[in-house]
Amino acid sequence: MAEEYKTPEERCAELERLLHEAREEVRHYQRIAKDTGRRRLREIDQLSRFITEHKRAEEALRRSEQKFKDLTEATTDWVWEVDAQGVYTYASPKIKDLLGYEVSEVVGKTPFDLMPEEAEKICKFFNAKVINKEPFYGLENVNRHKDGHLVVLETNGIPIFDEKGQLKGYRGIDRDITKRKRVEEEKKRLEAQFHRAQKMEAIGTLAAGTAHDFNNLLMGIQGNVSLMLLDIDSSRPHYKKLKSIQRQVQSGAKLTGQLLGYARKGRYEVKPIDLNKLINEVSETFGRTRKEINIHRELAGNLLAIEADQGQIEQVLLNLFVNAADAMPGGGDLILKTRNTTYEEMRGNPYDPKPGHYVLLTVTDTGIGMDKKTMERIFDPFFTSKELGRGTGLGLASVYGIIKGHDGYIGVDSNKGYGTAFSIYMPASEKAVQESVKTTDGFIKGTETVLLVDDEEVIRKVGQAMLQATGYRALTAKDGIEAIEVYRNHRDDIDLVLLDMVMPNMGGGETYDTLKEINSDIRVLLSSGYSIEGQATEILKRGCNGFIQKPFTIKQLSKKIREILGKG
Repeated sequence: MAEEYKTPEERCAELERLLHEAREEVRHYQRIAKDTGRRRLREIDQLSRFITEHKRAEEALRRSEQKFKDLTEATTDWVWEVDAQGVYTYASPKIKDLLGYEVSEVVGKTPFDLMPEEAEKICKFFNAKVINKEPFYGLENVNRHKDGHLVVLETNGIPIFDEKGQLKGYRGIDRDITKRKRVEEEKKRLEAQFHRAQKMEAIGTLAAGTAHDFNNLLMGIQGNVSLMLLDIDSSRPHYKKLKSIQRQVQSGAKLTGQLLGYARKGRYEVKPIDLNKLINEVSETFGRTRKEINIHRELAGNLLAIEADQGQIEQVLLNLFVNAADAMPGGGDLILKTRNTTYEEMRGNPYDPKPGHYVLLTVTDTGIGMDKKTMERIFDPFFTSKELGRGTGLGLASVYGIIKGHDGYIGVDSNKGYGTAFSIYMPASEKAVQESVKTTDGFIKGTETVLLVDDEEVIRKVGQAMLQATGYRALTAKDGIEAIEVYRNHRDDIDLVLLDMVMPNMGGGETYDTLKEINSDIRVLLSSGYSIEGQATEILKRGCNGFIQKPFTIKQLSKKIREILGKG
């Protein structure tokens, strides 16, 4: 009851106390609310920043993935990943362009499934890199395209590690280098061909010089033997010995002919010839001496003519036939084929043919064949696989030189134990074949005056004697300078100049041109230990009347002189 009778002052005080407690409680909750709000705001702010960063990371990842995709699709290279066992876990779409496979056909397979030809080699290489956890660069490997053809790839790869440093696999790229490899191989082939040509040219120059000097020596022997045979009949005791010496000189001349043939300086008289007819004639003659050889001829009926020196082509055929027979000591088959062809059909061979039509001759035997090492040297001079004393090593070398000298091409294909095939391509001619006319073996004497010009004293002496023996008056000069002086002094008396082509001080060409200026109607017969090819041909084109090859006999000399001066 006392509560009910509180004074107003007491009641006011009570109210003020309650109000104060209420305010304190409000302030307390306000502080709690404020702290909670700040914390919530911080949490919200942190969450917002996390979401923003996450979105940025996702965008960066998306951009990175897009960049990776753009790069892998833009590059011509194939990008790949494999696990530690070498199984593809990723392959870029470029695999389709390089090897013809879809990505789904590659993932789950190993690289060795795509390179069956080199799987063992590449597997050893890859395993070695995996063991050492090493990157690799420039690894060339041959892969098989889905359609079957081979593709050469260059592979570069780097190892991938997990967070513990363990090898997860490899990531890398493959580049198609098939065309580059072909270019490199072609470059190597051309370089080898160039170096071989240089070597052959150098040896050819040496061979030609040797043949020239040797022919000059033979000329001295041949001339003296010819003179001695003029003064002796067959009943004399030394007649047979002199004839034997003459035959040996002729053998020596054939040997120098082979050297000149190799040096591509052996063409004497070039004219259109029927190759089929020549093959028949030479092979029939050869067949009579090698009856154990069965000769088969498959000669084209419409074969085009070739422009060549008949004697040189006969030498080519005979050398090839003899070479084939030596490869078949117990007998066998010799197959001779001819046909017309074009330079387009010749592509792919180790030479670059000039445009035009060609005649192809193949000479095939069923002999012992050759290995690759022997084939690489088969045309080298003085190289022979025959035992000592059975070959000079010049036969096939001269064949090579003669064919090259006629702007032709020759190749060989052989396998040990399976025979050999030579392929000869000769430029075809549209000119008609000329029938050869046989000449008499006799010699005709003359009474004219001949100026003999030669730097070799022995040749001047023997040549002068040969001329005098056939009735001619002979003047001599040791070089071009002296020849010009002699000709100026005896111009009205000299009917013909027998002019050596290779001399010191003034060569045959310059001497001829100077003599021609003195007398435009001068008649000149060129003489050389070289052949008509090269410089002699150029002099003949300038109006020179003829050419005679050393060593020559009295009969050969008399015929050449009478051809120029006229018979009678």
